[in-house]
Amino acid sequence: MIRKVFKKKLSGKGKIDAFLNKYKLPTSYFGISRRPITRGIAIGLFWAFIPMPMQMLAVIATTPFLRFNVPIAISMVWLSNPLTMPPMYYVEYLTGNFILGQDGIKNIELTMEWFKTNIGDIFIPLYVGTAFYSIVVTSIIYLLLNQLWVHSVKSEKEKKDIYKKHKEKKRRVHKGKN
Repeated sequence: MIRKVFKKKLSGKGKIDAFLNKYKLPTSYFGISRRPITRGIAIGLFWAFIPMPMQMLAVIATTPFLRFNVPIAISMVWLSNPLTMPPMYYVEYLTGNFILGQDGIKNIELTMEWFKTNIGDIFIPLYVGTAFYSIVVTSIIYLLLNQLWVHSVKSEKEKKDIYKKHKEKKRRVHKGKN
């Protein structure tokens, strides 16, 4: 089912191929099979969890090292945007404090002035939490998505087989009546 969704969305495959050929882009960066899609999600989430500017460029910088679906990875990076960044990074900060066994700062203000004054106190817990989400949570999501994809393909195949058997049985019964 997951595979079908991606295949159906690519109605303009000829246009995509022409674009890739024109700019000599590897087609593997736009692959719609399990590995490129799940890798794209994982890489996008990895960079999305890291508090840094220009996360999309980090995704592009990863392309020489791994083959993954670049548009999917970039869309995953967009999960961290100006609306989601403060809560994401706050949760990462709390997680980092928890991992380090620290209490952390109690009176947090969402202002640049406060951030500049307290950067020394929040930097290490924030990046410990960031490492946890970027590495551990992204790995779990990657493994889960791979399992879901494989299960979806097997389930789809089983349904097709059941349908074929049912159709064949119906055909034999109908043939026997004649």
